[in-house]
Amino acid sequence: MTGMEESGSRDVGRRGLLKAAVPLGAAATALGSTTASAAPRTAPAPRRGRDRIDVHCHLIPDFYRTSLKEHDITEIGGVPVPAWSPALAVGFMNRYGIQTQVVSVSEPGVTYLSTARDRVAMAQRLNTYVSRDLIGATSAPLKGRFGGFAALPLGAPVDDEDVTHAVEEAERAVRELKLDGIGIFSSYGGTYLGDPVFEPLMKKLNSLGAMVFIHPVTPLNAPDLGLPPFLYEFTFDTTRALVNMLYKGVYARYPRIRWLAAHAGGTLPYISYRTSLLTLTPAIAQQFGVAGADDSSPYFRELFYDTALSPAPQSMKSVKELAGTSHILFATDWPFTSALFPAVGDPAPQLDETFTPGERLAVERSNALAQFPGLAKRISARHS
Repeated sequence: MTGMEESGSRDVGRRGLLKAAVPLGAAATALGSTTASAAPRTAPAPRRGRDRIDVHCHLIPDFYRTSLKEHDITEIGGVPVPAWSPALAVGFMNRYGIQTQVVSVSEPGVTYLSTARDRVAMAQRLNTYVSRDLIGATSAPLKGRFGGFAALPLGAPVDDEDVTHAVEEAERAVRELKLDGIGIFSSYGGTYLGDPVFEPLMKKLNSLGAMVFIHPVTPLNAPDLGLPPFLYEFTFDTTRALVNMLYKGVYARYPRIRWLAAHAGGTLPYISYRTSLLTLTPAIAQQFGVAGADDSSPYFRELFYDTALSPAPQSMKSVKELAGTSHILFATDWPFTSALFPAVGDPAPQLDETFTPGERLAVERSNALAQFPGLAKRISARHS
C-alpha cells in the first residue's frame, strides 16, 4: 500500500474518533496494555504470515458513500463515516496478520431510503458488489481476502413488504451470490427481531441454515448523553435484541439459524443469568435450590460472539464462561475503529489475558473456518 493510500485511510473519520478519545488521556493508550500488577501474559502462539479471520468489519463502497451523503448522512454511531476501499482494507489486513475479512454494512444499512424499491435496489447492488468484486476477485491483491454478510432491504420501521423482499434477497444472496451469511440489525425503528413481522424471514433463514450477524444500531428515542452512541447504546441494543428473541421463542422455533452477536453480545454475557430468570428451568431451579440455579439460558450459550471492541478480559472472560471458546470469533470493526490500531502486529494483545495460545488460534482462525465452510473452501483452509 502506498503512503498516499495509508494517509487517505486516516481521514476525518479517524481524526474524529481520535479527537473523541483525547479526553481519555492515558486510559485510551491503555486499551492495548495491561496494568503493572497484571499477571504476565502467556507467550502468543507462533504466527506464520496471515492467519486471522476478521468476522466483523465493514465496507463503504463509493456508490454507497455517495448515497449516504446525498441523504445528509455523515456520521454513523456518532463517528464520521471513515474512508474505505478494497486497497485500504487489504493494507489493514496485511499490517495485522489478517488473511480474510467477512465484510458487512453498518448502520444505517438501507433504512435511510424512503421507498421499498430503492431499498431493494441498494441492497442488491451492495450484495452483488461483495460477491462479484470482493469475494469473486481474481487479482492477486484481493483474491481470498474477503467474505461477506448480505445486506437486507429492510426499512425503519419495517413492514410486511420489506420482509417479503428480505426473504427474496436472503435466498439470492446465499444460493446465487454465495455470500457467507446474512447481516441484520438489532432493531428497525423500534421493532426488534422477535416481532411477528419477521416470521417469514426467520423461516427462510432457518431453511438456509444461515449464519446471521446481528449488528447494533442507535435505538429509537435513545437518550442524548452528549457522547457518541457507539460507546454504549450499541451494546444495549444488541442486548435487547438477544433477550427479545429468547422470550419470543425465536431460538427455539428456528434452531438451524446460527446467530453471531456483535461486540461480545453487548452486555448479555454479564447479565445472562438475570435475563434468563423468566424462563422455566432457571426459575424452578432457583425456587427449589437444585442444580442449575446459577445457570443462564442454554440458548444464550449457543450463540456466537465476536471480539470487536471487546478484547479485554472484562468482556472475554464473561463470554468464555457463558459460551465457551469455540463460540468466540475474532473481529476488529474496521474501519470505524481505525484510530485504535496505530501500529502493526498483534491487533488485540488483550486476548492473551483470557486465552491460551492454542485458544487464541481457535478464536482468531479455526472457529471462523468451522462456521464459514464456503470461505474455508475458497481460501483452501481446514479448521482443526
